[in-house]
Amino acid sequence: GIVGVLGYGGGIVGRYCDQQAKFPNIAHFHTFRVNRPSAKFYTTDWLRGFCDIAEYRGSGMTNLHGSTGDLVILGSTSEQLEPIFFDLTHDLGVDVGGSGGNLRTPADCIGKARCEFACYDTMDMCYEMTMHFQDELHRPAFPYKFKFKFDGCPNGCVASIARSDMSYIGTWKDDIRINQDAVKAYVAGEIPPDGGGFAGRDWGKFDIQSEILDLCPTKCM
Repeated sequence: GIVGVLGYGGGIVGRYCDQQAKFPNIAHFHTFRVNRPSAKFYTTDWLRGFCDIAEYRGSGMTNLHGSTGDLVILGSTSEQLEPIFFDLTHDLGVDVGGSGGNLRTPADCIGKARCEFACYDTMDMCYEMTMHFQDELHRPAFPYKFKFKFDGCPNGCVASIARSDMSYIGTWKDDIRINQDAVKAYVAGEIPPDGGGFAGRDWGKFDIQSEILDLCPTKCM
């Protein structure tokens, strides 16, 4: 690329103003892509540290998250790229993301961490693939960008089909399991609908047509 950090061929998108004399404050406005943790889990302390780096060494603007799935520091100068890289890797423990003709930063849904629909561990898969393809992430080897995205189920919360080249989607591969006692308790009103989300008014008795059959996306029931 036009600019970057030592040893890396991707992760920083070089941007220059074509009227630098007229707009010296934005003569350089490079975009710094930052790899984020699987499922985008952060602590407030970590986010404050990230914002401090963006403000001190860049324009102060960030993007959480860019179209590639990365955290993005929007706007910095060539002289600040190596210091940003040092701060990110040594103080925050994160690496640069991917850009250019190479593997882009793999992205995943929240998976089994907080979702009942996940059919596999998307976070573990994303981490495994990121570590395995780390060289391709930083040293462009392809004629064009290439993206992995990991959806834990067909709901597709990271839109893997639409926004990646190799889409991973979890599917159920066993007999359907039904807890008949829980179904009877739900129908009888012993279990609050939607985990209590419908509390506050009388919704009437359980209606299998409106609550189950009409909501089937494929109309198979």
